[in-house]
Amino acid sequence: MTLQTNLTHVETAADLEKMLQENENVMVCCGRMGPMCVPVYGIMEELESEYPNVKFADMLFDNPEAAVIRNHPACASFAGLPFTMYYKNGEVVKATTSIQNMDQITEILDSEFAK
Repeated sequence: MTLQTNLTHVETAADLEKMLQENENVMVCCGRMGPMCVPVYGIMEELESEYPNVKFADMLFDNPEAAVIRNHPACASFAGLPFTMYYKNGEVVKATTSIQNMDQITEILDSEFAK
């Protein structure tokens, strides 16, 4: 099962690992098709063309394979969906919880993945 977005869908932990190996900068939004998550997916879809150096993807929170994100130490204190992870060279450089707006997301992208 995948989310109804135009983003690249990560379906397994192995898919995520492969994506991290193949892309220097990766943003993965792990959530559901709910009111806190959908706006983040929309922002990511909008930013894809502006940030060609970043791979944007989503992962279904309820997928057992999403434990790779749900159980990550960076997300230990998170309560609200989505869990959004930013990876550089395979390592987590930032993680956010709950809804984020365009300014918050672009600030992270610009600081962690300078163009």
